[in-house]
Amino acid sequence: MTAFGRRSGMGGLGQGARPAFGVAKPLKMGADAPAAPGAPAVDRAAPQNSREDALSRLADRANAVHDGQSEQSSFEASIHKIKEQVLPRLLERVDPEAAATLTKDELSEEFRPIIMEVLAELKITFNRREQFALEKVLIDELLGFGPLEELLNDPDVSDIMVNGPNQTYIEKKGKLQLAPTKFRDEQHLFQIAQRIVNQVGRRVDQTTPLADARLKDGSRVNVIVPPLSLRGTAISIRKFSEKPITIDMLKDFGSMSDKMATALKIAGACRMNIVISGGTGSGKTTMLNALSKMIDPGERVLTIEDAAELRLQQPHWLPLETRPPNLEGQGAITIGDLVKNALRMRPDRIILGEIRGAECFDLLAAMNTGHDGSMCTLHANSPRECLGRMENMILMGDIKIPKEAISRQIAESVDLIVQVKRLRDGSRRTTNITEVIGMEGDVIVTQELFKFEYLDESDDGKIIGEFRSSGLRPYTLEKARQFGFDQAYLEACL
Repeated sequence: MTAFGRRSGMGGLGQGARPAFGVAKPLKMGADAPAAPGAPAVDRAAPQNSREDALSRLADRANAVHDGQSEQSSFEASIHKIKEQVLPRLLERVDPEAAATLTKDELSEEFRPIIMEVLAELKITFNRREQFALEKVLIDELLGFGPLEELLNDPDVSDIMVNGPNQTYIEKKGKLQLAPTKFRDEQHLFQIAQRIVNQVGRRVDQTTPLADARLKDGSRVNVIVPPLSLRGTAISIRKFSEKPITIDMLKDFGSMSDKMATALKIAGACRMNIVISGGTGSGKTTMLNALSKMIDPGERVLTIEDAAELRLQQPHWLPLETRPPNLEGQGAITIGDLVKNALRMRPDRIILGEIRGAECFDLLAAMNTGHDGSMCTLHANSPRECLGRMENMILMGDIKIPKEAISRQIAESVDLIVQVKRLRDGSRRTTNITEVIGMEGDVIVTQELFKFEYLDESDDGKIIGEFRSSGLRPYTLEKARQFGFDQAYLEACL
């Protein structure tokens, strides 16, 4: 969607179009493999055709040419060109302090006669549509985030990635595509980046070229500027959904089955310690927000993050945020510092947005000292890898304890690992729900309750799979019994 309500040709895939490359085919029996007795005859030409199809797609990818440059329509280009002439004259006639007290709608009403006056001075004639377009661009430039405003207001856009002033990519329904958004020049883009980070009391310049920030709606922003970014200022925005996501909504999206949804609801309500594991953009924070809906409204919940993006749906919720060091390299407050301080604030549950280092040990200590129901997210590709990463993060710190003691602490603290993944068709699925049972020797023992099994792929590239229950009696049933959910939990898992 362009800045003026017209769809323009994106560089990405059209809806329903099958990707030209990277779509795996189901494995078929080789041409020379003997058929099983009584099995139907196999078409020997099919594997050869499949191989030729795969090789042709590889050749297409190798010979493809991508320019990566977005195209602005002539209408948009003309509006932006005139904006450059109107904006300086407009600023001469506006009192910045008075303008700052007005809303966008009020400012638009005030600007309308001034814009007409400036256009008359410049001897430019506009029709009504062009005038409205110019007003919107000017208001976005003065009060908003310039060309990013239209993308931020589009509910279908989940990620915005600005790679310098001339290239912007967006994510829609899990797929990346080129957007027709351009900035005037590098200075214009840098000013927008500064405006974003200044809103939350952070700064970005050549001395501090990296910054994490958030928008008013909770969307997460990362900014990196030259000399670290060689193409100019880069802005990455992970948009936050205005409507709170619940576990039932995730189930309706196809992220999990009915039984998995029931098991997760009970796990959240029964104060189980949960670790949500997954890759970048797989939906870890969304899952954490959804699980938080099951927390008892009477419990005091503290959230700790680098850039606050969690939006818990409980009344007694206190968000805490870390602080980066100042110009002298002093005054930094880390996640570990906040976890230690949170223990003195009488929390019922402590929720960490993401653990990356030695603060993992502090969280495990909290889980073992009367803060049942604590949750966190971390980057890992499987439940087993998640446990290994937790061990490594603690070992990275200055804690001098043997690895076996660390493993035992993890096994005694964590109840469930929820694995989420973004599949190659763009869909996000809950692929594993795994219990941590305990120790056997020096190995942490786990038990898988649910798993997503890949089956096939549809003609339009959508992955077809099945959520399967292992049918095992859950080890965490005793915790569910203390809250009266044991029967429902057992039926969901079997």
